Amino acid sequence: MKITHAIAVLTLTAGSAFAAAHAVSPGVEASDQDVSNGIVSADMVAAAENGWLVVHRTDTDKKPGPVVGHAPLRAGMNNDVAAILTEEIKPGEMLMLMVHSEAGGTQTGIFEYTLGAKEDGPVKPDGNLVMQVITAQ
Repeated sequence: MKITHAIAVLTLTAGSAFAAAHAVSPGVEASDQDVSNGIVSADMVAAAENGWLVVHRTDTDKKPGPVVGHAPLRAGMNNDVAAILTEEIKPGEMLMLMVHSEAGGTQTGIFEYTLGAKEDGPVKPDGNLVMQVITAQ
């Protein structure tokens, strides 16, 4: 009886440790880059759930502006995520690469967000946006 109980405790503890070790803390890693080919890339995006890497125009105030591109994300680690830009971006312009959710929309797999909407809106752990600002080269 004691051995069975000890095995059950060890199994539950190992399962909890495994889940904690594999929990994803959302984040975006990207650097300034040439976007003259109409693409902006993030080296790595960590997403806690399926969602979107959304490209917003921004400036030195670092407030998200209009959306100028997006790319789908899988839950977990996403490497070399490329978003096709829907507008011309000139060298020196700033872009905010932000993690958005797939939640709240009416269609799965279709990006439905517009600035200020709740559909497919920004992910905000602890009230903070998950994003990286870059400058187009």
